Amino acid sequence: MSSESASLARLSMSLPAELFRQLDTMVAERGLPSRSQLIAELIRHALAEHESLIHPDEMLAGTITLVYRGERGRVRHQLSLTQANYLKEVISSQHVFLEHDQSLEVLLVQGPAVRLKEFCDAIRRIRGVQQLELVTTTALLPPLHKQDGGHSYPIGDNR
Repeated sequence: MSSESASLARLSMSLPAELFRQLDTMVAERGLPSRSQLIAELIRHALAEHESLIHPDEMLAGTITLVYRGERGRVRHQLSLTQANYLKEVISSQHVFLEHDQSLEVLLVQGPAVRLKEFCDAIRRIRGVQQLELVTTTALLPPLHKQDGGHSYPIGDNR
């Protein structure tokens, strides 16, 4: 018995026939090896969302994906002003122009769940933002720098 299978627990569940059929269709369309893999992914997502509701100060990492349409940079400017209020939470961002004066932006974020939700709400208030989704996980990014007597060094730098 492998160590991986020794750490697994079995779950038996009953589903309405139509929901079961839809689950199997989704597994097949994604090319997954089993229902278990899909169900585990769905459970992880639900647990991260639940954690953010129950423990709003819990640190989470994730992405904010947004699509917006804007006139000559107005929305991008408002987004940059909003992001400036959340500098501690925004790790990086990626922007691409889409068709028909639309843009897609993905932000890599980390911070307390309540702060990430506040950030999303602030973005949603910007006129021109059409879609926004926050996806989080309880697994965190490793610290980017360590403090040593008032100096900050990249992790791995043994000064």
